[in-house]
Amino acid sequence: MEETLERKIWDLIVVGGGAAGLMAAGTAARDGKSVLLIEKMEKSARKVNITGKGRCNLTNMCTPEEFLEKVRSEGGAEFFAPSLGFFGVGGLCHFFKKQGVKLEVEQGKRVFPAGGKAYEISDALRYWCADNEVVVMLNTKVEQILTSSGKVYGVNYKNKRGFIRKAECRNVLIATGGASYPATGSEGDGYGLAHGVGHTIVEVRPSLVALRSDHPKFAELNGLRLKNTRAFLEVDGEVVCEEFGEVEFSPRGLDGAAILRLSRSAVDAVIDERKVELALDLKPGMTEDVLRDRIAREVTELDEKAFTADLLRKLLPRGLVFFVANEAGVNPKTFAVRLTEEEIGRLIGAMKRAVFPIVDYGPWEQAIVTAGGVSLAEVDPETLQSRLVKGLYFAGEVLDLDADTGGYNLQIAFSTGRLASQLRG
Repeated sequence: MEETLERKIWDLIVVGGGAAGLMAAGTAARDGKSVLLIEKMEKSARKVNITGKGRCNLTNMCTPEEFLEKVRSEGGAEFFAPSLGFFGVGGLCHFFKKQGVKLEVEQGKRVFPAGGKAYEISDALRYWCADNEVVVMLNTKVEQILTSSGKVYGVNYKNKRGFIRKAECRNVLIATGGASYPATGSEGDGYGLAHGVGHTIVEVRPSLVALRSDHPKFAELNGLRLKNTRAFLEVDGEVVCEEFGEVEFSPRGLDGAAILRLSRSAVDAVIDERKVELALDLKPGMTEDVLRDRIAREVTELDEKAFTADLLRKLLPRGLVFFVANEAGVNPKTFAVRLTEEEIGRLIGAMKRAVFPIVDYGPWEQAIVTAGGVSLAEVDPETLQSRLVKGLYFAGEVLDLDADTGGYNLQIAFSTGRLASQLRG
């Protein structure tokens, strides 16, 4: 089979069998192009199978304007707009429904397969490619993009036996993903391939990742999950961004949707060795004055021998009671009726601003997506073709293009894969 492949000149070679690569390969083949997809792992779409905690949050039913606001990379929203316009949320949902996958919309407008199984999405993509006669080579790693006079003409790849072979083509699409979840095959291979033909790689770092704190009481909060919390990211004493939603304390660090959305800015600040703190408003629905009145009311209703801990249990999840008392410097066994105005003020301060110094972030194995990648300035957003090498295209996470959690990053992969498959230019 390999000798036959080597004699053929392909219209398109797709490097990487993830969400972007499979979408692009199947679409180009459907449109009459001869397509070879090369995947280094033993099976394609492995990362798709673990997204959304194994349920695959494939997109988000927000408006295009709302979607673009979720793109975090510098210049990313403007760059991604043509891809989203070409193949948006509605188009993606229609595509999977046509492949027989039923979808459902959950809280936050997040879209999942109705069966709750990510493999429904990955299987649909693989069948899509098979139905359109994409030739797939697994356990095969592309080592080099071959160019001549500023134009792609093929790739060198290492086959299963470890031998270097050449496949010729008119176009190459790099869709190798980023560097997150390396066990799925996303080990940053595409950056080396792109750099090898002259592309600039914006520094890659984890994004949508847990943040690590050295707060002395952090371990005592392990397993606590807060559903409605306002989180503020402070860098060098200034609030740079804030989010509302779920916050979780886990062995990985501060986690949960609100934290993940703040993590990109936090990671950059930690890398720059700046002072990074996360401040949590544990009672976001109450102002300090309202909270003070609530405390006064609760105290009058408590038994005169009730402790401060009993008071705090009326206001907070059990796991936060002793933490807040400690932060406020108030003995939890002090009788609630004997609390001074100054102590009540400190308790309110601890509830409205619980501060966690951030000293590190989770490893690549825990990061949902990668920030950084192939410089957007060197890629035409209307075609996703390289501005440096004719016939070279990019799609998905290999680009310096990332967004918030909530289905946005997979939509980016699908949209850019679809647009790149048109081989315009």
